Amino acid sequence: MTRAAFRRSAAGTAVALVTLCALTFAPACGRKAAQPVKKPPAPVSVGEVTRKAVPLQIAVIGNVEPSSTVAVKAQIGGTLTKVHFTEGQDVRKGDLLFTIDPRPYEAALRQAEANLARSTAQFDNAGAEERRYAELVKKGYVSQTQYDQVRTNAVALEATVFADKALVENAKLNLSYCTIRSPFAGRTGSMVVYEGNLIKANADTPMVTINQIQPVNVSFAVPEGNLSEIKSYMTGGALKVEAFASKGDKNPAAGRLTFIDNVVDTATGTIKLKGSFDNRDKRLWPGQFVNVVLTLTVQNNAVVAPTQAVQTGQQGRFVFVVKDDLTAEVRPVVVSRTSGEESVIDKGLTAGERVVTDGQTRLTPGAKVEIKNGQGAKSDGQKAEDKAKTEPKNKAK
Repeated sequence: MTRAAFRRSAAGTAVALVTLCALTFAPACGRKAAQPVKKPPAPVSVGEVTRKAVPLQIAVIGNVEPSSTVAVKAQIGGTLTKVHFTEGQDVRKGDLLFTIDPRPYEAALRQAEANLARSTAQFDNAGAEERRYAELVKKGYVSQTQYDQVRTNAVALEATVFADKALVENAKLNLSYCTIRSPFAGRTGSMVVYEGNLIKANADTPMVTINQIQPVNVSFAVPEGNLSEIKSYMTGGALKVEAFASKGDKNPAAGRLTFIDNVVDTATGTIKLKGSFDNRDKRLWPGQFVNVVLTLTVQNNAVVAPTQAVQTGQQGRFVFVVKDDLTAEVRPVVVSRTSGEESVIDKGLTAGERVVTDGQTRLTPGAKVEIKNGQGAKSDGQKAEDKAKTEPKNKAK
């Protein structure tokens, strides 16, 4: 190929490349540069940081116990002739419960009284004889030995009188045991004996058990580490104890701490406490498990935030604070303790601020947020109040 032909071929190739490039990039040159996509505001729920009085409490599980309980047993044997109550009945102190056939014991009492009358008569006669012999021995009509025999007989008969009196008292006591009465006010349990049964004295199985349920005690255990704190707060007065019969109970029974055990359970590292409750409405029942809340003190003017707002990261605990321009700010916080659904904040928040309680996973520092209806959103009444405050200013303008 000649030099001229080579030049013509190279020139044609260059023109073809320029044309191809023009055809390839011409559509791109006609479009505008791509704009960055804006993220929509993240929907979140918020709660308000408040300042209020917060109780310092210990929450545990407890068990209801009767303040007194007695297993009723017969002190004598015999036939049960009458039951004066029904199972589960409330009884008062002194109410008649059972009657055992009294006839054998009435006969025993009459016999003891007869023996006492006989020995009393004999003693009276011996006493009179001893007085006569005392005069005769002074005059020398009888010997001293004879007088001593008469006097000894009188003393012996006096002892017999005392013994017979004791037998009469014992017979009366046994007769009184034929009627069994309630030792205190309470509620009866199930019976194991019925009318016509032959009752054995001091049997192993009680005839019925009575529990005193007004008042009642609630027994619970707390970690031994709380003992010194509890004792410290007790110096200021009786501590309040509340018993919740169920998880959603809004009206717990109120009582007071009345007992701290004298030893720590080394197996569990806990110590046993008891609270006393009047139980006038009989809501608490012996054997029932309840949620117990022991209030030690009340912290006034505490900064409180919803517990759901507190998150845990590598640097510690933090919350997302919603600023006035509806952007999220990460704020480290120091949590003193948690009380129910609220956390007491020692450092990091002030009253009136709004914190995110739901939707934190979609947030980054400075991200725009949209407050969902619910906790933390302004109510219709608050919106109307804000509108009323701004309308006079608009009219003035």
